[in-house]
Amino acid sequence: MSFLDLTIYAAMSCVILSGCAASSVPTMGTIHRNDPRLDELLSPGARIEVLAEGFDWSEGPLWVADGGYLLFSDIPKNTIYRWHETDGISVFMRPAGFAGDEPPGRELGTNGLLLDPQGRLVVCDHGNRQMARIDSVRFTRTVLADRYQGKRLNSPNDAVYRSNGDLYFTDPPYGLNGLDASPAKELPFNGVYRLSTDGALDLLLSDITFPNGIAFSPDEKTLYVAVSDRKRPVWMVYDVGASGGLSNGRVFFDATAWVEAGKKGLPDGLAVDRSGNIWATGPGGVHVFTPQGEHLGVIDTGQATANCAFGDDGATLYMTADGYLCRIRTRTLGLGF
Repeated sequence: MSFLDLTIYAAMSCVILSGCAASSVPTMGTIHRNDPRLDELLSPGARIEVLAEGFDWSEGPLWVADGGYLLFSDIPKNTIYRWHETDGISVFMRPAGFAGDEPPGRELGTNGLLLDPQGRLVVCDHGNRQMARIDSVRFTRTVLADRYQGKRLNSPNDAVYRSNGDLYFTDPPYGLNGLDASPAKELPFNGVYRLSTDGALDLLLSDITFPNGIAFSPDEKTLYVAVSDRKRPVWMVYDVGASGGLSNGRVFFDATAWVEAGKKGLPDGLAVDRSGNIWATGPGGVHVFTPQGEHLGVIDTGQATANCAFGDDGATLYMTADGYLCRIRTRTLGLGF
């Protein structure tokens, strides 16, 4: 190993294992500013800090304020990792998802992670084709939803709670070998669902090819859904009725030009800040949009970036970018902080 390699390794080890002084934290990527208003959300000196690397496909970052740590999924490695500023990286749960002999696909682990209104861990259990709640002490699993009208779900991907306790989630076929052509696929569509507090599972959308990331606006009158379809890579937006139903679906932003330009990634996970700006992973990194769909700029990690979530005091955006876990400080606060 060369002196340069040793220096890089030492810096990475400091971050991964125990945390470091800011000067020794490695950085990656760049910020592209399309609109001066981005300076109100990201300082000109903001940098993408690398916290850990070496994952197969990192996903689903979740900040847990009670404990001050981040959880995230590595789907192919069937693991939920825990990252703490001083403790670094550790395994939180393994196996995180499928543990049998004949998996339906290569994506065995969990995908999106979130906390329910009681602060309990809920997972998009990709490998087991269900939404589940995890007891974080005993690591037991309670199934919340695994079938619609008697047929197995595909592979739940991302989810969000409405303030009334209803759970909205997307169900593309990414956890199945062959995707839509998989013989294990029981539903003829890829849906967006609502699991009500009374346990009823309602199909809200069935006309999206590959529904992925999902998030509410601050007033919960709008729902955003990412469509990770290479042939039609868009973010959709829907009006949310008083009863929680969806209507008036329309394209929020079309990323086709970015895909055709060869930028890495597709519309995937997303987060919303207090002002309603959308921080959406997609071709080229994490794109920042106003609520009106104006593109302010992009946090370009240089990797296919899967998801993002606000954490710490609300002014840190954590990002899962292929084999990396990284973060950037913001000048705004995430929704919920």
